[in-house]
Amino acid sequence: MLVIILKELKELIRDGRIKIAAIILLILLLIAVITGFFQYEKSSHQHQESTSKERSIWESQKAKNPHAAAHYGTYVFKPKFALSLFDYGITNYTGNSIFIEAHKKNNASFSEASDQTSLARFGTLSINFVLLYLFPLIIILIGYNTYTKEIESQTYLLLKSQGIHPIKLVIGKWFAVFFPVFMLTTIVFLVLGTILSQINHLEFFSWISIWTLLGIYLLYYFIITSLTVLISMWSKSSGISLVSSLFIWISFSFITPKIATNFANIKNPYPSKSAFNAKIEKDKKNGLDGHNPWNEAAKKLEIETLNKYGVDSIEKLPFNYVGYRMQKGEEHEAEIYKKNYAKLKQIALKQNNSYKRLAYLSPFISLRFLSMDIANSSDNLHWKFTEEVEKYRIQKQKFLNDDIKDNSIIGERGYTMSSEKFKKLPKFSFTPPPLLEILKDNKQGLLFLTLWLIIPFIGLFVSAKKI
Repeated sequence: MLVIILKELKELIRDGRIKIAAIILLILLLIAVITGFFQYEKSSHQHQESTSKERSIWESQKAKNPHAAAHYGTYVFKPKFALSLFDYGITNYTGNSIFIEAHKKNNASFSEASDQTSLARFGTLSINFVLLYLFPLIIILIGYNTYTKEIESQTYLLLKSQGIHPIKLVIGKWFAVFFPVFMLTTIVFLVLGTILSQINHLEFFSWISIWTLLGIYLLYYFIITSLTVLISMWSKSSGISLVSSLFIWISFSFITPKIATNFANIKNPYPSKSAFNAKIEKDKKNGLDGHNPWNEAAKKLEIETLNKYGVDSIEKLPFNYVGYRMQKGEEHEAEIYKKNYAKLKQIALKQNNSYKRLAYLSPFISLRFLSMDIANSSDNLHWKFTEEVEKYRIQKQKFLNDDIKDNSIIGERGYTMSSEKFKKLPKFSFTPPPLLEILKDNKQGLLFLTLWLIIPFIGLFVSAKKI
């Protein structure tokens, strides 16, 4: 078997096509690493600068009414995660910052895609793109004729006459196809990890995540290798084998994901933005308005508060009822946003689940979701970020409304909060989910990848014995 492996590798080294393809891939990877590194450095610097400036603006406010400060608002920014250098995911389209203010939950804005030219529709070269789409082509180029060349050059009967075991032959040829890509991929991740570890102020870098990504991509290449060798075993000529392998690659990488996307969108469509906003405004009108003391919900709250504290007027309450009412109104509106965005998130989850269920047609789908989740560039991460921002918005409003409630007098006009107190508002922070939680959420994808790993490999042994 070792002789077979060495013989196959020697032929690959002598093959000019493999050398040219490997050089082209290395050049593309080098370009992707360099451009990705400078883009990451730029984005990371912008994030740090924007976060620092926005906090400085907030803390340098002069004394003013807390509710005026609530409407003045502030921005929070999504961290630039280390592995987004490897896999951009959807980060270019989801926005980098969210404006938080009183009575309103805003969506993320200022996405990088909005600042790009129309050429962006052709895609962005990234390390992930090269590994995801082009490395499987190298496997096909190496392995499409691994068996058919023996038949076409009439050396298979010679091998058989020498008593070579069919299982050893198939393992030897399989390993010779997989080994070059294994080595190249491992080097890529080692270089990537080394580069990331040298970047200052890196957000959430982890070697464990690097090795996990390496393992998942090698698992995918394992599957592509098995299928390529299996097709070569079944094909009557190298041409048929090459076309069949390329069809599998196109189906995995383009056709099936596109079908899955359309299927998910048709089965669970998103509401229009206007319809969604109209539903929120309708719920707001039917509920408590912290600014309007005369609406039905506000009067009910006033009666409940007076009964709770055993007094007959809001002037006798041990706090400023205006601040209390505004905070209750804020909490009510927050519940409205929470309810409606929860429905929106459910649609997104259903779309993702519909998409993921078609992973039995293509291991590419499972790999894509796993890669984005581990790199913290998926829609799951974005949902978690927006939810944490909303929690912080409510915390900020409570901080300001409580100051009115506890430190001002009912009916007092012109009350201001001291400028020093603005500095006491806690800073926003966001931590992505741990790796184990990410893998647990993707257990279905891991199961599909495992099945794709086992079935073609068993097919190799069964076919080898039949041949």
